Amino acid sequence: MHLSIEEIASFTGGIILIPSEPGAMATGITWDSREVNPGDLYVALPGEHVDGHDFAEEACRSGAVAVLVSHELDEASMEALHIASCAVIEVADTALALTDLAREWRGFLDGVVIGITGSSGKTTTKNLVRDVLSSTMDVVATRANQNNELGVPRTLLTADEDTDAVVVEMGMRGMGQIQNLAAFVRPDMGLITNVGTCHIELLGSQENIALAKGELFDALPAGGIAFVNADDDYMPFLLNELQLHDRGVRIVFYDGSGEFRHADELGIWHNADPFVWASDISYDNHGRPSFTLNARHFAEMGLPDADTSASCTMELRGAHNVGNACAAASVGLAMGMTLDQCCAALAKAQPEQGRQMVMTVPSGATVVDDSYNANPDSMRASLSMFATMDVPGRRIAVLGNMGELGDYSEEGHRLVGEAAAAAGLDALICVGKLARTIAESAQAAGFPREAITMVKTAHDAVPVLLEFAPATGDAVLVKASHSMELNRVVEGLMA
Repeated sequence: MHLSIEEIASFTGGIILIPSEPGAMATGITWDSREVNPGDLYVALPGEHVDGHDFAEEACRSGAVAVLVSHELDEASMEALHIASCAVIEVADTALALTDLAREWRGFLDGVVIGITGSSGKTTTKNLVRDVLSSTMDVVATRANQNNELGVPRTLLTADEDTDAVVVEMGMRGMGQIQNLAAFVRPDMGLITNVGTCHIELLGSQENIALAKGELFDALPAGGIAFVNADDDYMPFLLNELQLHDRGVRIVFYDGSGEFRHADELGIWHNADPFVWASDISYDNHGRPSFTLNARHFAEMGLPDADTSASCTMELRGAHNVGNACAAASVGLAMGMTLDQCCAALAKAQPEQGRQMVMTVPSGATVVDDSYNANPDSMRASLSMFATMDVPGRRIAVLGNMGELGDYSEEGHRLVGEAAAAAGLDALICVGKLARTIAESAQAAGFPREAITMVKTAHDAVPVLLEFAPATGDAVLVKASHSMELNRVVEGLMA
């Protein structure tokens, strides 16, 4: 971002209450006064507990060149900002102004904008796409999982005019939300990781979830590219609904399983669409995959010719990350990279905090911290990964509630319980009221009742887990919805 104070006011319909020094430019944006860098535009967001307007002076002292407000500050603050030559721009709604700025700034961007969504794996896939592309080009990507009405515009505004690629993660909780985000993101390419049961409480069915995610594909222009997970059960339904080819949208398929289950339904071989897939998949004792990455039919659509294969290894664990790697490689190939370049970048990719981070705690035990979030699909994927790890000692799982499942809650927790029973666990600790179904289902599937403990909170889980005294050779998996705060269990093991 590189905007004058006058441009910011014009784009947001704002009024300049305090002008800046002549020629002052905003080169960054934040709404957190603790993160202000010199040259930033500080956006004062009113909150339920904290009002960002109260920190305008602090932001100015940290180097903000301008403050976006929705009402005048007190007289003392206005005087302090005036003395510091920090511009003040008043708008009707600072959150909406953030979107207005992003909408206008999008027109300045020369690079390719890539939207990513999905029921699970979207943050990991976004990170992999970022890592692959940034190995050969200048890339800006969504920070952490800031994929909402604030984080998405911030991602666009972080990019410069000459940034080669902007990777935008988009979350959603209901119909029309991705459509609203895509309206100002205007993606050139879109990738949907999968269609699961996350947010089924609000949308009612997986078909509706597919359509809500499909709003990303629906926003693509003629000549744009949709990256489609050919291993997802709902992609045939979604593509039939959207008829992308009829609108001139190009399709690139990817399949991390190598089973081609939906090849006929999707018309992959008939249409000769570009296709990336994994074969010869194996795992080491830590659950890290090695595989052959294959690509075909890219030349037929005017994309760089990548009809080749390459060996690929990853530090990320689990079968689901093979699929995420294929997704990232398909984007890399469409952006002109070679398969070897994609594999070299994938080999260096590291997990993000709380997402299958593997660490050794002071007791010597191995901990898989996957506590950031969970739904039935990601929970089963983590259990599958945990089962592939070489664990000479005991294998212990701490699993908690999964939220936002609505009427699917009991079924989703039941499926996780069955997966837990099949994962070769020695002990299972279930945290929360909903997780009781995990415990009951695991027991019904043959897991011994005496090896199951049920507790109410993460705080309660810590002493129970410590009673097992995990030591060298043992491994502990920790996973639940973010609201369960199972990161506290990991912290308890680190103490």
